[in-house]
Amino acid sequence: MSRQPAFADDAIGCVVGSGARLLRTASRLSDTAVRAPSALPGWTRGHVLAHVAHAVDAYVWLLGLAHTGCEPGPRTDAAALASAVERDALLPADGITTRLRHDLDRFSVRARAMPAPAWERLVPAQAGWWHPAWYVLLRCLRELETHHLDLGTGHGTGQWPDAYVVWALDDTLATLRAQGFPLAAVEAVDLGRRWSLAPEGASVAGAGHQVLGWLTGRTPAGTLTADRPAGLLPRPPAWPQPPLPGWGNVGDEP
Repeated sequence: MSRQPAFADDAIGCVVGSGARLLRTASRLSDTAVRAPSALPGWTRGHVLAHVAHAVDAYVWLLGLAHTGCEPGPRTDAAALASAVERDALLPADGITTRLRHDLDRFSVRARAMPAPAWERLVPAQAGWWHPAWYVLLRCLRELETHHLDLGTGHGTGQWPDAYVVWALDDTLATLRAQGFPLAAVEAVDLGRRWSLAPEGASVAGAGHQVLGWLTGRTPAGTLTADRPAGLLPRPPAWPQPPLPGWGNVGDEP
């Protein structure tokens, strides 16, 4: 995966486009629609949008750290974040959308201001691992695309951009291969891509977005073609997993 400034420019453009699509969907939601259940158990659409807004805010914080080498103010911990999501989920639809738009604008401005060397600086994910700042762009893209689907407004895996699907499959399948996940092969027939994972196990094929939908727990295995019944396929672990090559744990020296 390229780490050059051109990669950053392309990835920023992908994030901006994904954010714009999510904002268009959010702007069409009424207050009643925002209170309706999302595709995530126990969460309304308001919860999903509030979660995305606060996640983007966290990514802005990470970019600020990478840019200067100093923490840009206190970092919100997991408990405070959960409380903020519960609070903001109750905002009117236009209030949540305004908050999300504000955070996406801040992200774009911060990302475009990053000097090229700063993209290589390691920053700590709250989940407990380090990664280069350029990986923040891909995490943000994943956040936007996955939770756009989770809103349950008709935005399905088929609307995921091919560039996102290819990156997410490469990233996810590399981690699963290293973990010994019992899949022999995965094929994204529409993308002309095939991944070998293990010497033994099931083989699955389908459109790339269908494969990614299954690996992320968003769509059932029955959407895929496999060499065994869907009920006998291994169950993918909680997603997303920490990336490979693995840049260390928080608490290790970066």
